[in-house]
Amino acid sequence: MRPVREQLEHDRVIRLLQAKYKRKFEVAINPGHEQTMPVTVGTSPWYPDLVLQSTDRSRRLLGTVEVETAESVNNLEAMSQWAAFSKLRAPFHLYVPASNIDTAKRLCADLQIAAAELWAYNAFGDQMRFTLVQRSATSRPPEPKPRAAAPRPAAASRARPARPARQTAAAANSRRKVAAKKSPARPAAAQKKDARTSRTQKRK
Repeated sequence: MRPVREQLEHDRVIRLLQAKYKRKFEVAINPGHEQTMPVTVGTSPWYPDLVLQSTDRSRRLLGTVEVETAESVNNLEAMSQWAAFSKLRAPFHLYVPASNIDTAKRLCADLQIAAAELWAYNAFGDQMRFTLVQRSATSRPPEPKPRAAAPRPAAASRARPARPARQTAAAANSRRKVAAKKSPARPAAAQKKDARTSRTQKRK
């Protein structure tokens, strides 16, 4: 049993956290002695301070939250409630007063209680401040894997296939015929002169 003042602070923190988690989850609370939304650990129902569920129709359990005060951060509370909630597949979040954060860390370590997130809270007048103290690696969302680059085609596949030797020779002959047609014909006088020169050389 908590003192009345601590119980009022406890229930106030629960309602503030309900507004905080409501952005991402469907949130049910069990403040004070209320037992509205249970979770099943083994075969027994338990009533954490906040129950975080998915927003779809399945209402899948996504997390449990337990809020402690200075009086309830002790070995008995850790062995019963903290240990039970940490056995669930859903992450377990623990909120304790800032002055009791070292005690909460020691209890979690000694009893091997896996808290996904450990938070400290402080009251400053009418304001309540929450500070994340510890987060386990398993509570972080997985990082997206980089997309693999598409394999570049091999250089041999991009090269043009070599032309057959026969086609190359035929193309060369075709080019020579075209060049011969384009070259201008020699004048008739030059041709006669060449014929006389050839006959003179034969007589000699």
